[in-house]
Amino acid sequence: MSRVTIIISGGAIEDDFALSVLESYESKRIIGVDKGVEFLYRHQILPEYIVGDFDSISEEVIRYYREETKVPIREYNPVKDASDTEIAIRTALALGCDQMIILGATGSRIDHIWANVQSLEIARKAGVHAEIRDTCNRIRLCDGEVRLKRREAFGKYFSLFPFGGEVENLTLVGAKYPLDHHHLLPNDSLCVSNEIEEDELVITFSSGTLILMETKDE
Repeated sequence: MSRVTIIISGGAIEDDFALSVLESYESKRIIGVDKGVEFLYRHQILPEYIVGDFDSISEEVIRYYREETKVPIREYNPVKDASDTEIAIRTALALGCDQMIILGATGSRIDHIWANVQSLEIARKAGVHAEIRDTCNRIRLCDGEVRLKRREAFGKYFSLFPFGGEVENLTLVGAKYPLDHHHLLPNDSLCVSNEIEEDELVITFSSGTLILMETKDE
């Protein structure tokens, strides 16, 4: 059985949160991505791989990993056809994993956040569960039934968005705002900021892919 792969990307990272995620998995592979490697450097964490074009990392940090460690480094030209996070996801899949957690994939750049959410589809198509986490959000793609116990939810709220097309027969059982065979369109904001009202939320749909965001306020 492959290990969990934790990708440390170059967006916003809250150190205590990221450290708690890393500590919660005994067996894991860590991939550092560009500026995200600075977090690893600060906490003296040795990743198994480093990838990126290194256009936003300090020279001191990348020089340390090049000269003082034996960590494999895959450096790419800044003029490339994929984001650093996408490259890290593909690297994780090539190395083999069953689950993927991406930290540092959110922040002030909405274009970067959306690119990272879209990149989750690469893992989903490969049959690997992947999710983005930060202190207030857990984001994943779902292509089948989802059961989420209220006590295990990441935050108070959950939102659903169709990914790549329409979602048919969307049914929510156990939610504050239930649905029964709703046809969810890409421009439909009906499923924003719902809550789990019963002990368990059950999400079912007959076709399509959903973005599931579990969220909480700071």
